[in-house]
Amino acid sequence: MTDTDIQNIKLTQYSHGAGCGCKISPKILDQILASNLSMPDNDKLIVGNHSKDDAAVYDLGNGTALISTTDFFMPIVDDPYNFGRIASANAISDVYAMGGKPILAIAILGWPINTLPPEVAQKVIEGSRSICLEAGIPLAGGHSIDSPEPIFGLAVNGIVNIDNIKQNNTAQVGDVLFLTKKIGVGILTTAEKKGLLKDEHKELAPLQMMQLNKVGEALGKLSFVHSITDITGFGLLGHLTEMAEGSGVSAIINFNKVPLITPDLQFYIDNKSIPGGTNRNWDSYGNKIEFAADVNIDNAKAILADPQTSGGLLIAVAPDTADEIKQLLVTNNLYAEIIGEIIEQKEKAIKVI
Repeated sequence: MTDTDIQNIKLTQYSHGAGCGCKISPKILDQILASNLSMPDNDKLIVGNHSKDDAAVYDLGNGTALISTTDFFMPIVDDPYNFGRIASANAISDVYAMGGKPILAIAILGWPINTLPPEVAQKVIEGSRSICLEAGIPLAGGHSIDSPEPIFGLAVNGIVNIDNIKQNNTAQVGDVLFLTKKIGVGILTTAEKKGLLKDEHKELAPLQMMQLNKVGEALGKLSFVHSITDITGFGLLGHLTEMAEGSGVSAIINFNKVPLITPDLQFYIDNKSIPGGTNRNWDSYGNKIEFAADVNIDNAKAILADPQTSGGLLIAVAPDTADEIKQLLVTNNLYAEIIGEIIEQKEKAIKVI
């Protein structure tokens, strides 16, 4: 099979979902994870099932901890090489969201071998290797199965100084919120599947999704960074809701400060390029969100509940250190404006103003 033949294959046509939009909704996931089985506590497990965090963390007993995570999904782009890069950047992000340093990855591959040639899967793996190389880690093996739809992702291990662990449930009242990547990936990728994506926007989502959240390792070393999570399939509102509820606080989001992947998002919203995951997300947590009177609620829902794939880091930091965080983000070519703040717990988890 030639490179031209591979380029003519549209991976997104072989799956019913795309990227982190494939994630099971928060409401249904809560039902799946419910259990009456009481597991014994493990005093070495620092972060586990007791919180809705980005990864598990295990105390190695020498002042450091092991971070362990996995993430995989179906194609969000047609190009197999870029699919491998995006899925890998997304999986590695969970280690960065815990303030850690990734050290090792193994691949998870499901492939419809009677439908898609192995040469296409090889491109996916090669894309993954390229991102692992950028992250400074080996792709050291993995597991593959014959599956009805193409699936790819990684299981990733990282390390972190125990004092530097960042969680999504440790935000403090008064913290200000930063978001390092722009919102709208789900809208653009849906527009592409519908044939509505403008030529000038075709590279916006893939380039952003392939960007590693390396700054998380540096943020982990800063004591005034109180909480971090990464924004993926539940959208900005979903992951901020988890942060707020887990921390026993509420949050305010300034809708006009939320960075958009393109100013033309409204065009796609008007043309119904809304992922199915947006409505599933809203059904799961919409009752926890309040809107100011002057906010266009339909637009805010479409954008703030938009499922992101390999999204940015949401960071809660002490307000008197905001300038230092801004400089760090600017140095790493990331969005560096405050988008909201943490307040005392209210009836609703989030107010959008």
